[in-house]
Amino acid sequence: MSNLGQFDSDFYQSNYTIDNQEQSSEDSNAYGHVYGSRKQQASEQPQPVFVPSEMLMSSGCEGQFFQPASNPDYYSQSSYVDSFDEEPPLLEELGINFDHIWQKTLTVLNPLKPADGSIMNETDLTGPILFCITLGVTLLLAGKAQFGYVYGMSALGCLGIHTLLNLMSSSGASYGCVASVLGYCLLPMVILSICAIFSSLQGTFGTVLALVIVGWCSLSASKIFSSALGMKGQQLLIAYPCALLYGLFALLTVF
Repeated sequence: MSNLGQFDSDFYQSNYTIDNQEQSSEDSNAYGHVYGSRKQQASEQPQPVFVPSEMLMSSGCEGQFFQPASNPDYYSQSSYVDSFDEEPPLLEELGINFDHIWQKTLTVLNPLKPADGSIMNETDLTGPILFCITLGVTLLLAGKAQFGYVYGMSALGCLGIHTLLNLMSSSGASYGCVASVLGYCLLPMVILSICAIFSSLQGTFGTVLALVIVGWCSLSASKIFSSALGMKGQQLLIAYPCALLYGLFALLTVF
């Protein structure tokens, strides 16, 4: 038993006292004050502020700063720079020229007037579409809803005349040019359909008027084709198939 008590006294014996505990607590408090003061000093330090290059240069700071060199030729006007003043009008971009439309209309209305081949060779479908719609509307006012026949015969007729002209001429003609010429020459047929609104054409007067209109349309179309394609001496050969095509429109208008 004496050995056991001596073991307990030796086991629990230590140099740690209450004074040492108070000293360790004071050390921890001092460390906390030091850490807090350092954190407060770090928060009170001023943040870096962006300073413009002009202020640095004025304060006497030596150094070179990158400044892009201005090129006056870059902002100068050139041929490839688009501007609103140099842009063509919207109607001209769409291929609508009222001056050419008026000249073609006068050429059709006057079969004896020589045609300008440079103007007639253009693919202008504004006038032909307008005349086809006008023909359909006037036929509708006369009590004949024939829009499908007008469009169908126009497309098939342009295809046939286009094939025939390519066989007859060495230069050839585009389908748009043929459709443009045949559409403009449909204007006299519109006059015939307007007459059909006010009076019946199923008689002698109507037959004679229809023959005159068919001759008028075919003569104008053949004149334009021969002038645009350089087919001299072949106007009558071109006028015959054109007369057959416009004869179908005349039958549609009269009957």
